[in-house]
Amino acid sequence: MTQPPEGPTADQTAAGVPTCYRHPDRETWIRCQRCDKPICPDCMRDAAVGFQCPDCVKQANKGSRQNRAMYGGERSGDPRLTTFVLIGINAAVWLLITATGGRLSRVADWLALAPTGSCGSTSTPEQYYPGIPTSQICTGFTNGDGFWKAGVADGAWWQLITTAFTHVEIWHVAMNMFALFIFGPALEGIVGRARFLAIYVVAALASSTLVLYLSDPDGSTVGASGALFGLLGALLVVARKARLDSQWLVQNLVLGVVITVVGWSSISWQGHLGGFLGGAACAVVIAYAPRARRALVQWAGVGLLVVLLLALAFVRATALG
Repeated sequence: MTQPPEGPTADQTAAGVPTCYRHPDRETWIRCQRCDKPICPDCMRDAAVGFQCPDCVKQANKGSRQNRAMYGGERSGDPRLTTFVLIGINAAVWLLITATGGRLSRVADWLALAPTGSCGSTSTPEQYYPGIPTSQICTGFTNGDGFWKAGVADGAWWQLITTAFTHVEIWHVAMNMFALFIFGPALEGIVGRARFLAIYVVAALASSTLVLYLSDPDGSTVGASGALFGLLGALLVVARKARLDSQWLVQNLVLGVVITVVGWSSISWQGHLGGFLGGAACAVVIAYAPRARRALVQWAGVGLLVVLLLALAFVRATALG
C-alpha cells in the first residue's frame, strides 16, 4: 500500500491548486501554522493562532503536555524521589542527634525551634538557669557553667525550617517518615516536584510561625508533623479542585486530629494547625491560579506567602526579644 503524498502532486502544483497532505483528492488553501502543509477542514486542529495539522498537534503533545503535571508543574519522572531525599535528611539528622547525646544533644538544641533563648547547664545538662535573658549573662552569672541555647528571638532564624527536620525519639521520626512516604509521592505526582517542595517549605514555615505565637516562649518544638499536616491540607485542596475522591484524606485528617487532641500535652497542636493552614493556602495558590501566566501567578503567590510568614515571625520575635 502506498502512502499519501506529503504535498500536492506535480499536476496539481502546475495547476496552482494545493491539496490536503492527508487527503490528496481535496483541494484546500489552508495551511498548518507550524509546518505549512496544506490541510483540509477535516484535518484542521485549533491552535493558539490559526490551525495546525494532526501531526504537529501530536508532536506538540509529546513534547509538552505529557510532561506537565496537573497544575502546570513539570511531571516528576519518579514522584517518590523527593520524598526519599527528605526521609534521608530526617534520618541523617536523627542519627546525628542520637550520636551526640539524644535528648541532651547540643545539635538538637541548635536545630529545634525555640521562641526565646535559654541558659543551659554544662554540669547538669538536663537542667537550665531560669530568668537569664542573654548569652553574656548566662556565661558570667553561672561562673562558666552555663551555655546559651539560642532562640528565634535572639537570631536563630534557621530554626523556623530546621525544626521540621529534627527528631529526638525513634518512634517520632518513624511515624513522621511513614506519613511522609504516604502523602509525599501522592502530592508530587499531582503538582510536580518544585511545587511539592514549595508546599512543604511553606507548611513548615507556617507551622513554626504559629508555634511562635501560641506556644510557651520558653519551650522548644521539633518534628516534621507540621509540614506533613501541610501536605495533607494541600492534598485536600487539589483533590477538591480536581473533583477526586478525598475520603481517605479526610479519614487521615480525622486520625491526625484525634492523635493531636489525645496527646495535646506533648504534641504541638499549634504546629499541626499552622502547617495545615499553610499547606492548604499554598495549594490554593497553585491549584486556582488562572491558566494565563499560571507559573508567574503561582510563584508570585508562593513568594508572597513566604514573605508574609517571615514578617509575622519577625514581629513576634521582636516582641519576645
